[in-house]
Parts: sequence; structure tokens; C-alpha cells
Amino acid sequence: MINSSSSKMERNSLLLAVITLLAIAAALFVLNRAVAQKADGSKSPAAAPADAKGATDADLRKRLTPLQYHVTRENGTEAPFKNEYNDNHRTGIYVDLISGEPLFSSLDKFESGTGWPSFTRPIAKENVVEKTDRMLGMSRTEVRSRKSDSHLGHVFEDGPQPTGLRYCMNSAALRFVPVEKLQEEGYERFLSLFEAK
Repeated sequence: MINSSSSKMERNSLLLAVITLLAIAAALFVLNRAVAQKADGSKSPAAAPADAKGATDADLRKRLTPLQYHVTRENGTEAPFKNEYNDNHRTGIYVDLISGEPLFSSLDKFESGTGWPSFTRPIAKENVVEKTDRMLGMSRTEVRSRKSDSHLGHVFEDGPQPTGLRYCMNSAALRFVPVEKLQEEGYERFLSLFEAK
């Protein structure tokens, strides 16, 4: 009887210790996330500005798919290989889904094998903002669009030359504009990139 009672107390103590450790780990994760955002001057997704056209968060929730909203406004990541532009080989540019800012060119797109569309450089460096991202217990460089403050993906230093960079982007944050529609959609300044030299 004493042995059974002692065993039960040990199990209860062990269970309490495990629950306490899980609570501490969760608290550390939340604290680490808050400190990282404060150090980077990052805004919470709810505090992020709407788009350049004045859309509110409610407008964006109606206009975007749940995945697009999750990626752009909640800093999410879409599944690799099962996204719209990983295997897109058409000629044109990729623009911000929300603001329409020109971001990347098909001329700088390459097969990275990661399952996400990857580029060696932005088409207009002034349209992207890079921030330190300390989520997931590691330090990475996050890429956001300047006007809409949309989360686009991350940039890594393991890309091909000439830049050595890999801008690993989420298709859900982008919209592709084929070269034949650049003028029609107001991106005619990029037509010269695709003219035969």
C-alpha cells in the first residue's frame, strides 16, 4: 500500500514537472518572439499598414484567399512544390499581390530545388525591405514589400552568381504579369528588359 502510494506521488510529481517545463518553454518562445519583433522594429501583422490603395484589413480578408492572407499579413509560409509559381517558366515580372509593386523578373528566376520560386535579385531593390527574422529559433533575413509591408519570403546567401543570393519567395504573396501584358497593366518601363539584345 505504501509502495503504491509512493509510486502514484512520483508519477504526479513527474507529470507536474513536465507540465511546468512545457509552460516555461511556451513562455520563452512568446517572449523571444516579442523581443525579436521589438529589436527589429517589426510590427505585428494586425498593426501592419494596409495596401497602397487604402484597403483595410477587412478588405484584404475579403479580397485574398486564406493562404494569401496568412502569408502576406501573418508572416506565413506556403507549402513547397505545391504553389503557383515554383514551376512557372513564362517570361514576365512578379509583382506584390496587394500593392502591385514590381518585385522580381523571370530573367532572374532560377531552379533552386527548394520548392519555392527563387530569384537572384529584386527587379527594383527600392521596392523590397529586408529585416532580421529570429522566429523559429534562428536568424534569417526576411523580405517584405515596401508599400504594402507584405511578407514575401526570405533571402539566403546560397544562390548562384552573379549575386550569390537566393530570394526564396512565397507564390501566395506574388502575382505574375506576362511580358505581353506589361504595357496593358502599366509596367511598360520593364519591357526593355525582355527585348533581344
